[in-house]
Amino acid sequence: MADVTSTEGRRLRRAEGQTPIKVRSRKDGAAAPLDDVDRRVLNLMQGSFPLEPRPFAAVGRLADLAEAEVMARVQRLLDDRIIRQVTPIYDTRALGYGSMLVAAKVDPEHPWRAAKIINSHPGVSHNYLRNHDFNMWFTLAVERDSKLGLQGTLDVLQALTAAESIRQLPTLKLFKIRMDLEMQGDTKSLSTEGVAEEPVDLEGVPYDEFDVAVIRATQGDMPVISEPYAPAAAQLGITQAALLEQMAGMKERGILRRVAAILFHRRAGFSANGMGVWKVPDELIAEYGPRMASFRGISHCYQRPTYQDWPYSIFTMAHGRSKEECDAILDAIAGEFDISERATLYSSTEFKKIRLLYFTDDFKDWEAEHAGA
Repeated sequence: MADVTSTEGRRLRRAEGQTPIKVRSRKDGAAAPLDDVDRRVLNLMQGSFPLEPRPFAAVGRLADLAEAEVMARVQRLLDDRIIRQVTPIYDTRALGYGSMLVAAKVDPEHPWRAAKIINSHPGVSHNYLRNHDFNMWFTLAVERDSKLGLQGTLDVLQALTAAESIRQLPTLKLFKIRMDLEMQGDTKSLSTEGVAEEPVDLEGVPYDEFDVAVIRATQGDMPVISEPYAPAAAQLGITQAALLEQMAGMKERGILRRVAAILFHRRAGFSANGMGVWKVPDELIAEYGPRMASFRGISHCYQRPTYQDWPYSIFTMAHGRSKEECDAILDAIAGEFDISERATLYSSTEFKKIRLLYFTDDFKDWEAEHAGA
């Protein structure tokens, strides 16, 4: 396994002229104290925040708490920066946006210079420094009517950052995308294989101007009030019931994935993330991918293209309270499958992590400023 401590990892560092990258790890838990009720509320807010007029009351029923207590805890967790935001999560691919993961080789001595340029693009939602020759990893999305498109945008970013090389890693098959941090689970539970599911459809779906209006009105931070959907309904000039019915229909069509609390990983105690990459034979990808995705400690699992200098076809993202916990999750997967070559890339710096805002002028403004498009 080629991680930060392995022979392959040392070889990579020698090739790059770098000292070992420090992997952050907070072994004592979250940055702010959390009790068992906080952890239960956080689990529910990540996975069970419903399309109901009073969703905090619904969470309270599951947690055996009063609505006011749930709201008070959620607000405190927001103030303490354990919860990043409570928000609808819309599907980039379903809305017709082009998107991909990108690996870039940038100046290892001055990565922030490249990061600042890459982060300026409104379609970059995640950007990390990782322990590899390809040291900057970011996700990029462009609107379906983008004049530059993905390739043109990458050409501009490569020129602006002077990146030595860029690898395009679009999703070929999506086996899992569900960023829930298991606040009450231990390492053993996170390393347990669950029920494998079918790959997710990557095709865009039809939507209309009312769908766009709903997205614009609801995206971003939701207020911590008894009826948090009400302000968006008022903005749209419709009843809350009509808004919730529309959002439920958007969920059925795959436009809306869910409404959930998004956490600050490190402040919630999950101070390490390891991107496990696996060289899986083509004939085994359909069998292995869903099973690898089913492990509870895995938030994302994809099939991506390979290159001569990048043979890894399956990507599994593990989140843990320490590097050792991430290793345990990925080692558990390795123990179940006959895979001869794999590596783990750890992040040392989070340059950017946001939820995309859709149907804004920011995308066109960026293209006009940086490429005259």
